[in-house]
Amino acid sequence: MALADTFSEIVASLPDDWTDIELDLRIFDEHRYVEAATLLVTCNAQPYSKHDWHWRLLVAHRFGHAAAAPAVHAALHLLDEADIQGELAVREVRTGRVEVTQMWGRTESVRREFKRLRSQ
Repeated sequence: MALADTFSEIVASLPDDWTDIELDLRIFDEHRYVEAATLLVTCNAQPYSKHDWHWRLLVAHRFGHAAAAPAVHAALHLLDEADIQGELAVREVRTGRVEVTQMWGRTESVRREFKRLRSQ
């Protein structure tokens, strides 16, 4: 199965309140490592050194310090188009966390709009 399709299945299987996931990515042909690394730069893949897996992918759902799910999907799709095959493994899924934002000194209309945008 293609990497982008596998990623889509992983995301679809998560509950709606997931906040971030950590994935490990391994490619089968290590001679194409540099080529794959250049395609993964858009999702800030973190390389492992001296490890069985090649990269760690941090994916955020609605907020956080990680790559957005569409960016990761697009990067994996680029690997698929370049015919670089590999596998993904889910390492950790975090759910139920909420974004904390300083609202002191903001008007009530700003607070309501922020709440409306985040509840979708």
